[in-house]
Amino acid sequence: MHILGISAFYHDSAACLVVDGEVHYAVQEERFSRKKHDARFPRQGVAWCLESAGLRLSDIDRVVFYDKPLLKFERLLETYLTFAPQGLRSFISSMPVWLKEKLFLDSLLKKELATLPDRVAGEIRQPILYPEHHLSHAASAFFPSPYESAAVLTVDGVGEWTTTSYGRGQGNQLEILADIRFPHSLGLLYSAFTYYTGFKVNSGEYKVMGLAPYGRPVYVQAIYDHLIDLKDDGSFQMNMEFFDYCTGLRMTSRRFDEVFGGPPRRPESQLTQREMDLARSVQEVVEEVMLRIARHVHKETGERHLCLAGGVALNCVANGRILREGPFDGIWIQPAAGDAGGALGAALAAWHLHEGQPRHTNGSGHDGMRGAYLGPRFDAEVIRRYLDGIGAVFEEVADSHLFDRVADLLAAGKVVGWFQGPMEFGPRALGGRSILGDPRNSKMQSVMNLKIKYRESFRPFAPSVLAERAAEYFDLKAESPYMLLVTKVREDRCIPMDDAQQQLFGIEKLNVPRSDIPAITHVDYSARVQTVHAETNPRYHALIQAFARKTGCAIVVNTSFNVRGEPIVCSPEDAYRCFMRTEMDALVLENFLLHKEGQPAWREEGDWREEFELD
Repeated sequence: MHILGISAFYHDSAACLVVDGEVHYAVQEERFSRKKHDARFPRQGVAWCLESAGLRLSDIDRVVFYDKPLLKFERLLETYLTFAPQGLRSFISSMPVWLKEKLFLDSLLKKELATLPDRVAGEIRQPILYPEHHLSHAASAFFPSPYESAAVLTVDGVGEWTTTSYGRGQGNQLEILADIRFPHSLGLLYSAFTYYTGFKVNSGEYKVMGLAPYGRPVYVQAIYDHLIDLKDDGSFQMNMEFFDYCTGLRMTSRRFDEVFGGPPRRPESQLTQREMDLARSVQEVVEEVMLRIARHVHKETGERHLCLAGGVALNCVANGRILREGPFDGIWIQPAAGDAGGALGAALAAWHLHEGQPRHTNGSGHDGMRGAYLGPRFDAEVIRRYLDGIGAVFEEVADSHLFDRVADLLAAGKVVGWFQGPMEFGPRALGGRSILGDPRNSKMQSVMNLKIKYRESFRPFAPSVLAERAAEYFDLKAESPYMLLVTKVREDRCIPMDDAQQQLFGIEKLNVPRSDIPAITHVDYSARVQTVHAETNPRYHALIQAFARKTGCAIVVNTSFNVRGEPIVCSPEDAYRCFMRTEMDALVLENFLLHKEGQPAWREEGDWREEFELD
């Protein structure tokens, strides 16, 4: 049975193909369209999934959309009526879109599917299915997990009505047991602070998380006093007098400004200690809420393991605390935890819950995500034809020499674009579409931020470490293949700050070496770790092994292969263009090695930095 899952029309649209209960392909539309967080119908993603499987639309047994549009419309309408006459501008701007398109989503989806290229076109054989938004999240968390039974927790901004839910999965069954409903939302609380600190909502939340260690938790009590009433079991209510997302076009109200010392920071203006302190404060509150919910869910379900999804599950600092301090023996997080993963969850919900098909865990401890390497891959002939066509200068290097050659470049302080195998599904680059560097180099973080990524200097980079050697570097008691857990660098590798360094202001701390792997050690001695496994990515594993043989260090710096505001690269053309636009030193496209100094001059019309909307 072939099941096509789709998420679209809000943010991070995606398509997924599940065949007899196994995830075969999954991709975000942004990777094809080159528009970050693209919310449009994933026409190219659907076409790619079908073509990769050798199918036409008429071969698909079920098409599944990741939420229920009528319930979402009910929530919007009821919210506007509750707060009327406030919110008139927001109502006037949103209602025409709903009345013209989203309210009649079944017709819209069929219309969009009818525009697929002829090579994959066809008629839909069955009515489209619409599981609820948080059920899709929950299915994406539990069904691919390695657990036969587990508690399931989903936390995001909002689906139809639900913002937080928990339940239990067992075998092919999944039940939602309780939820918290809009407007009370942990995701929207975090997004309010994202907006207030001058970053883009639904895009810049990870910047708040990265900024938090530079700040002090001085606003924590103000958040509890004014914004959120938190109970011991993790349930909460928010005081809507301080927020404007129900009725307005802003996230926060004037009363919010009064509590936190003025208006929101203007985007791209200088960051101050206030923004750092705000980031630290909301991060601590979110961590506390997540820990209380996790303890309550454990008490109510009695399950030993926890599965997580929803946008808040991308908060890897909170995830790390749940793993270390929570009551569960283990946790598993869907790598595409946001709306993109809803396409995958919807398809799996159709297979197990609608069709009643069994679920099989193999007992090996491995999950069903294939390392999240579920996207397009390009063979040598396609890459060679492209490089020849643009006059690029390259050499083809056999595996027996490639990994050593690239390891030599990294050890020499070079920055390398690494393009290998299937593209990753989800927001993290995991060694398929990555930019790599030497973690021992104290200058590597600023070089990669300012000369390669063209982004804020405070942003930390992640380590990719050989899974079998992770304990040598990090206090990590679990695998972290999807870079969704933050943990501490081992104390014996850390360099304590002296009194003068401790007094440094915010980002001034950035240039103080904090360990013998300074490029991936954040200012609070933490790191967002990816454990690399030979079973799921043998080539990336082999490269890090080669680097370890030469340097004694079993880690490389890993950041996503893109510049600020650009989606992660998908094709060899995307990769070469990014390579030439930045100060990367070398590019590896499968077995083809390119050096910057050998390439023909790169020319473009205008300033390419204006091509991508800042995140």
